[in-house]
Amino acid sequence: MTQPSSGTPLASDSLEIRDSRTGSTYSAPVRTEGPEGDTYMRAMDLRPIKQEAGEFGLLSYDPAFMNTASCRSAITFIDGDKGILRYRGYPIEQLAEKATFLEVAYLLRNGELPNQGQYDSWVHDITYHTYVHENIRKFLEGFRYDAHPMSMLCSATAALSSFYPEARDIHDPQQRYISTIRLLAKLPTIAAFAYRHVKGLPFIYPDNDLSYSENFLSMIARMSEPKYEANPVFVKALEVLFILHADHEQNCSTNAVRAVGSSHVDPFSAVAAGIAALYGPLHGGANEAVLRMITEIGDKKNIPAFIEAVKSGKGEQRLMGFGHRVYKSYDPRARIVKKLADEVFAQVGMDKDLEIALELERIALSDDYFVSRKLYPNVDFYTGLIYRSMAFPTDFFTVLFAVARVSGWLAQWEEMILDKEQKIARPRQIYIGHGERQYADPLSDKFPRTRKDSIRK
Repeated sequence: MTQPSSGTPLASDSLEIRDSRTGSTYSAPVRTEGPEGDTYMRAMDLRPIKQEAGEFGLLSYDPAFMNTASCRSAITFIDGDKGILRYRGYPIEQLAEKATFLEVAYLLRNGELPNQGQYDSWVHDITYHTYVHENIRKFLEGFRYDAHPMSMLCSATAALSSFYPEARDIHDPQQRYISTIRLLAKLPTIAAFAYRHVKGLPFIYPDNDLSYSENFLSMIARMSEPKYEANPVFVKALEVLFILHADHEQNCSTNAVRAVGSSHVDPFSAVAAGIAALYGPLHGGANEAVLRMITEIGDKKNIPAFIEAVKSGKGEQRLMGFGHRVYKSYDPRARIVKKLADEVFAQVGMDKDLEIALELERIALSDDYFVSRKLYPNVDFYTGLIYRSMAFPTDFFTVLFAVARVSGWLAQWEEMILDKEQKIARPRQIYIGHGERQYADPLSDKFPRTRKDSIRK
């Protein structure tokens, strides 16, 4: 795997800090790293700053990691102001146009694109690990018919660790490799089984003659036909969407995988933590929220009133699928998926909801209120519409997200394991509770006997 550079600071680069409480002056090295010249100082360089010798030292306080780097990574680069996303240096636009999802998964993990022999071996290994143990199938059958598929996916992924106890040897490169293969191969199978369970349909086993995306669609949609033939437009859409969702730097779920993985737990458990984080509506559920918004609007004629309510800030109306915490210009993935959406819509036709969505897009891109606030359509706006056009139920969208993102999670997890600077994640806190106080039993007047005597009697 490609590791980040050493990050040795230039001798002349430092930050001079004067503590007005004591008059003391401190010098903290300022480091510059990476092709874009990211600059940073280490939080531990604040520790020497203290009023008295016995103090712990100065802490930085950063809720939600708004301005804190938790790691040095060579996997994904994002420039939110310029609308740039690259995997291992390759622009997302080029990968989405020319690469397959499994090629991108190989790139994320290994740092370089595979040659033909490496790619064939990689695809072969993943293809022939797609089956899951029959006990996993029975485990999934134990869920209620109306269970959320993300709950099923999270639970079954965690359960895989019990089938592969050797995966706990995370310092063995071969064990890390086979665990990566198993997760990439089996997550689509588990996801498809969860889909069929909720639908009340019999499970369809993997067909290893099909490509990765075709096999997934076969397990989802195959009925009585002897051989499943996927719609090529849908296959392409799924491949591109999987590539766009493969990794996205240190987001909530990736941070969860790294934090849980830092305890040196097996990768199945760490990935299950990522799935749990992705389940949240503030993370993986964003494209579901887009469709709920469209359903609430109900008709194109209601759009002007909805837009005015959003702009006025009155009520609970929010424009879902626009803007992004990282991208302060157009989401580069949205440009790609917009074109993809047009191809899918041409295949399935237009309906009322799609007309509402496209009119929302037109207004938001032309209204100065949204343009001035850089509230451009993001990838979630279009992906929800595409998945809906492919007849996926709304609560399955986040599962599709997870199937793609496991490639990034595993690359990030292995990078963290190999990073000698990383230790078990253990943030500090700013304690705001009581100071020391003495215990007095508040029940002593009502219950003069000891608690043990009271319980016994």
